[in-house]
Amino acid sequence: MAGRRRKKMKLLTETIKDKKRVSKEQPEQQQTEPELPTELLELILSQLSLRDNIRASAVCRRWLDVAASVRMANKAPWLMFFPKYGNMYEFYDPSRRRTYWLELPELKESRICYAKDCWLLLYKPGNHSVFFFCPYTREVISLPNLDLSYQIVAFSAAPTSPSCILFTVKHVNPTVVAVSTCSPGATQWTTVNFQNRLPFVSSIWNKLVYCKGLFYCLSLTGWLGVYNPEKSTWAVHSVPPPKCPENFYVKNWWKGKFMTEHNGDIFVIYTCSVVNPVIYKLDQMNKVWVQMETLGGMTLFASFLSSHARTDLLGTLRNNVFFSKVRFYGKRCISYSLDDGRYYPKKQCYDWGEQDPFESIWVEPPEDLSIFL
Repeated sequence: MAGRRRKKMKLLTETIKDKKRVSKEQPEQQQTEPELPTELLELILSQLSLRDNIRASAVCRRWLDVAASVRMANKAPWLMFFPKYGNMYEFYDPSRRRTYWLELPELKESRICYAKDCWLLLYKPGNHSVFFFCPYTREVISLPNLDLSYQIVAFSAAPTSPSCILFTVKHVNPTVVAVSTCSPGATQWTTVNFQNRLPFVSSIWNKLVYCKGLFYCLSLTGWLGVYNPEKSTWAVHSVPPPKCPENFYVKNWWKGKFMTEHNGDIFVIYTCSVVNPVIYKLDQMNKVWVQMETLGGMTLFASFLSSHARTDLLGTLRNNVFFSKVRFYGKRCISYSLDDGRYYPKKQCYDWGEQDPFESIWVEPPEDLSIFL
């Protein structure tokens, strides 16, 4: 009997050990279940927007590490200030509220016209010379001379791109405009006159933007002209001008208008010292301007000569409009929050009539900060 009991106890002990061994092996088996290769997971997560990337990082620790490694947040543009005297240029980073300086003697006696893709387009009134300049590499690309004293000009892409086209328009009379275009490497500008169905008067206060292969020009009175460089066609669209806010027609009211684009949409900002900004988006199908109550997380950076739009910015920069002016000795950039319905800093007077349109412009931020003084 004692032998049988010892045998049963031995079998029971072995059975318990086997069960414990199985229970210990199960987690290891679960851990060795097939997983996406890291390279494939990185590729997938890198295609997500910032918001979706953050959501995906909550799946597990491994996804968190991979999502964080490929997370791309857009950088806010910097505000570049042009001095009245000297060669020292100031660059302001609104995301960090920091100021940097560069000495740029190459820009002496020149006037800013437009900025895009880290390139500045400049004009010297003295000799009508037009040229591109990259402030971070000091590269200069000369263009044929043109008198730009009373008109604005824009370009489609960086001058190093084969798709770069420069565009400017001025009225000959209220029903005829002269469109001038040029590309880097050309020896002269090409000018063609077009007949308008609707009155269109050019001005230094018009707004220009390039979007999806077209140049859009908002006139002083709010009419929208569109130029197609591929087909060489010009038309003033029968889109009623954006409705101005009440009390908008004050002194220097035309200086409080800005225009930009994002993913095929055209946005116009109206503002002045006595009212909060009003933002419109062009409904191209119904040919009307629709007032925006929110930017859906987008951020607009407005300046007189060229404005920018950004998505996927971090922190409190989203759903704001940043203007090309700073307060408190350069420590704070003026912005308007659509979420809060107010300006920051509070209780400030924003009279755009006091600001020189050629004083500042938003530019792409540099990749290397070591170039600054």
